[in-house]
Amino acid sequence: MAFFSILYPKCESRAETESSEQPAFFKDLNLDQIVAAVTAGRQEYRLQPFFHVSLKDIDAIHYRQEIMRDLQDNVLLGHIQSFARTMRAMREHLAQAAKLYYERQKKAWFVNAMELYCDAVQSLARDLRLVELKSRGLLASRDYVNDYIRTERFTALLSGIRSLRAELSSIKFCLLIRDNSITVRSYESETDYSVEVAETFAKFRQGAVKDYTVKFLSWPEMNHVEAGILDLVAKLHPEVFAHLDEFCSRHTDYLDETIEVFDREVQFYAAYLEFIQRLKEAGLKFCYPEICADRKDIYSLEGFDLALASKLVQENSAVVCNDFYLKDKERIFIVSGPNQGGKTTFARAFGQMHYLASVGCPVPGAKARLFLFDGLFTHFEQEEDIARLRGKLQDDLLRMYDILKRCTPNSIIIINEIFSSTTLKDAIFLSRKIMEKILQLDALCVCVTFIVELAALSEKTVSMVSSVAPDNPTLRTYKISRKPADGLAYAVAIAEKYRLTFRQLRERLKP
Repeated sequence: MAFFSILYPKCESRAETESSEQPAFFKDLNLDQIVAAVTAGRQEYRLQPFFHVSLKDIDAIHYRQEIMRDLQDNVLLGHIQSFARTMRAMREHLAQAAKLYYERQKKAWFVNAMELYCDAVQSLARDLRLVELKSRGLLASRDYVNDYIRTERFTALLSGIRSLRAELSSIKFCLLIRDNSITVRSYESETDYSVEVAETFAKFRQGAVKDYTVKFLSWPEMNHVEAGILDLVAKLHPEVFAHLDEFCSRHTDYLDETIEVFDREVQFYAAYLEFIQRLKEAGLKFCYPEICADRKDIYSLEGFDLALASKLVQENSAVVCNDFYLKDKERIFIVSGPNQGGKTTFARAFGQMHYLASVGCPVPGAKARLFLFDGLFTHFEQEEDIARLRGKLQDDLLRMYDILKRCTPNSIIIINEIFSSTTLKDAIFLSRKIMEKILQLDALCVCVTFIVELAALSEKTVSMVSSVAPDNPTLRTYKISRKPADGLAYAVAIAEKYRLTFRQLRERLKP
């Protein structure tokens, strides 16, 4: 019974997760939107921290990928969901027990919760034996559950519940109701005439008749009359209710910690697989990327921005996929092209894929090889904040300085259109300095910019250009192609900024 976590092959890795906060780059890459969508409806499991900590060990990533692959079997996933539903019902019973007023009713709900727990664990053990498992995590889970249901702790709990149920079910009593008083006495094998009376009068029934049957109230809380009757029944059968009290006191900690951890952690996989299933049904592809830590020749085929794709699929709109690759000494993508052409989306997709791969999830695309980073840094434009008492250019420089100070050769840096508040000459100068520093580090980088000169800085830089329709330059295709920049993007941007495009001039010169 050594198994501890289905998320981490080494149990000590869990400690960092619970205290984790959302990484700083989540908002820039729209990963916050992805995690919110994945975990929606599962707030009780507190899944967000599991997505906030990237794994730094390739074996740990493979551990999760194996489990994801196993859970793509709908039969197995159905078993896991059935287990989760029963465990949820158990927690609801415990929550209801805490709200009740009368002590004996609290204990009845507590026993019901324990019984649901036993059913859930036994069903899980049976169901895991009926499917073929390949992942280390689920094989270890199956072994743990099979061993656990044979432990003295569990067998004593199960037999105790059955014994207690039999004792409580054997109790029979009579109520004598006269005016405002109720007398409770032992059942003495009196004949039950209710069936005989019903059969006698059945022959006089003609057509539909009014139902005079008294309906019991449906809310869970007993009223004072019911509680009083139960107290009197307990006096008639003190040994049974003493057993109930003793049993509940002895099993207050009946829930096994590893089973509880499994119930929560397995939802990490179920939630993500459920989220991407809708996108798969729309024709989008997902893959388990190859993860490399000792080389930087990476690639992705048919990748896309997961946050954007989720919205577009809901709107029944098309999702544009893009490819990329770096080989040999190449390290930096310089992405240029017209405004609203998909450049930032490409940069976000690059970051999303690497991060999702680092937490062991399938990534958007048909096939991919991605780099295991030690840190991911983003620099996207931010609105000027007067509280900082500094201008936009100064803020850009300070933020970029902090990134360069913290990143290493194994980091990933994503830069999105900075230095827009200064002149072109100054922007070129500052951007060159930053790129030279990144080149020295040999870090992977995506830089979205209008400064196409950056693409020719080194053999490590690769030019990527967002395309337009050949017959209509104003129509964006959102395809990002690996080709030399044409130098027109910045000119078009300047023209749009000062309202000097042909369309804008015609509007301004209208009589």
